[in-house]
Amino acid sequence: MHTQAVRHHRIQAGGRDLFLREAGPANAPVLLLPHGYPCSSFQFRRLMPALADRWRTVAFDWPGFGYSDTPDPAQFAYDFDAYENVLTAVADTLGLERYALWLHDYGSQIGLRHAMAHPDRIAALIIQNGDIYEDVLGPKYKAIQKYWKHKTPQTHRPLEDAVSEDGFRHEFVGEVNDEVAARVPPDLWKLHWPLMDTPVRRQVAVGLMEKLEANLAWFPRYQAYLREHQPPTLIVWGPEDGYMPAASARAYLRDLPRAELHLIEEAGHWLLETHFEEALPLIRDFLARHLA
Repeated sequence: MHTQAVRHHRIQAGGRDLFLREAGPANAPVLLLPHGYPCSSFQFRRLMPALADRWRTVAFDWPGFGYSDTPDPAQFAYDFDAYENVLTAVADTLGLERYALWLHDYGSQIGLRHAMAHPDRIAALIIQNGDIYEDVLGPKYKAIQKYWKHKTPQTHRPLEDAVSEDGFRHEFVGEVNDEVAARVPPDLWKLHWPLMDTPVRRQVAVGLMEKLEANLAWFPRYQAYLREHQPPTLIVWGPEDGYMPAASARAYLRDLPRAELHLIEEAGHWLLETHFEEALPLIRDFLARHLA
């Protein structure tokens, strides 16, 4: 069996039809990889085979993203709680009882809700550009914050405009220098945007930005979970991130003083695309010590 090859299939989990990627031996320690925005499990296509000699990696597409189904919004809430239920359903369906959890972008909010609900399952955390500290949010939050403060069609328009092929492109390459941007394959937005360009999926993406406001109330709860449970944590971070700059990474040390923090110079939100060779040894070393 080619355990280092990434395997692609579909599963039924929590009543949802989901697209899933797996690599590594079935009986190996597990790293669970919920994805962020604006992407899908595709963002882990390099990481998974690079870990598959020692670990089982599992990534899947959220409902309304990638190759997973798009439930009727009347039947699925498309909020962070609903997505946490999906994450739990995936783990339960696959029989995963204990695992490390990757926290990136929206996946950090969903993943921490999952960790709070199932603390005994969490063997370790890898945090990669996922923000939970309101006082160090980056300047790119200004447009969303303006909408939160004054909900008008004018302030809502930037959220709508962001959900476009050009908006997706900017998320992937708009913050790093030209040399780093050249390492980012255009497949990330050229292939993903056609999958997202439906009325329901566009509204799902805009709606998640709207719901970030309510999610702020969860930030102290996420922090309390970290303080109480002190999971072994690797923070590997691209500081060239307008939403989550270096200060957002350092803030985790308030609650996780023993966390291992690595700021990768010139990297941004998508460091697995641009600085994979620098990140991989850090990830493997951490998992070797905490997910054996």
